[in-house]
Amino acid sequence: MTSLPLVFDAPKRALPPRHLADLDAAGRRAAVAELGLPAYRADQLARHYFGRLTADVDTMTDLPAAARGELAALLPPLVTPVLEQSCDGGATRKTLWRAHDGTRAESVLMGYPDRATVCVSSQAGCGMACPFCATGQGGLQRNLSTAEIVEQVRQAAAAARDGALGEPARLSNVVFMGMGEPLANYPRVIAAVRRITEAVPDGLGISARGVTVSTVGLVPAIDRLADEGLPVTLAVSLHTPDDELRDTLVPVNNRWKVDEVLAAARRYAQATGRRVSIEYALIRDVNDQPWRADLLGTVLRREIGARLVHVNLIPLNPTPGSRWDASPRRVQDEFVRRVQAAGVACTVRDTRGREIAAACGQLAATGA
Repeated sequence: MTSLPLVFDAPKRALPPRHLADLDAAGRRAAVAELGLPAYRADQLARHYFGRLTADVDTMTDLPAAARGELAALLPPLVTPVLEQSCDGGATRKTLWRAHDGTRAESVLMGYPDRATVCVSSQAGCGMACPFCATGQGGLQRNLSTAEIVEQVRQAAAAARDGALGEPARLSNVVFMGMGEPLANYPRVIAAVRRITEAVPDGLGISARGVTVSTVGLVPAIDRLADEGLPVTLAVSLHTPDDELRDTLVPVNNRWKVDEVLAAARRYAQATGRRVSIEYALIRDVNDQPWRADLLGTVLRREIGARLVHVNLIPLNPTPGSRWDASPRRVQDEFVRRVQAAGVACTVRDTRGREIAAACGQLAATGA
């Protein structure tokens, strides 16, 4: 399989200390053995971390007191909340995290009547340079480690369980749609997905069908993901069906054109049996014209197949000082109607958190 292009490598910055969530079962046992402890202590530690959602060794009373101190080395603090905001009656909670080296990333925990979802970051910043995205305009600082990603999910799961959204809830969905391009941090994101979806004590036990991995269209990585045996949903941030505009809105389109991206999405859907989500941020007078809606429906039906694709229309959450703005409601409704008329499913994403800068990268950009 073709390796990812070096142009998407993150700056060479030190990753955080080794953490339990960085390791698979064999790696955890080996790490515990390095501490001079029996291998079964690794499973005990993992049951606390993944099953009880705690990283506080002092609460792990089934472990000998002396061993707790040594095992704490496998649970170093990785991401610390520096700012938390809520809105939507407490159903949306955004957290700004600070890592060991001062880099910052964001996650958003959202409660719905039938589920609880966390949107997580895979990188600190982003190197894809999409002009309408706050994160893209800030540039890429570094990749997040596997454990830094998993920690966002574990802490969200613990918060939901403890009633942070109002009533106690079980975290059921994880979307990689926060800061960063997930497939540009491929090995760590895939390892994180395995930690998230494997059963306790090897992982958090969240169904793979509740996990969505987004991409702006890194074709070799999409094909690689199709071979992983992970039935996660692929979300392609398309934003326009024509190459002329997409070259500007999504600069990676200069490397892989729309037809190449959609062909990879079709291969993914065929390999996994999972319907692909097409993300489309609707921007006033930029990509919201009726003819683009018609073209989008036609291209998706032809290149992927109506049964294997769904359009997720996103009302743009404008960033402060940006020239980009959301389309009027009547334009949005007409866009949906035209895509649906082409035989392709199209819905509008529920907008959350406008008053707390919940578009990815907005909170970090405030310098809080």
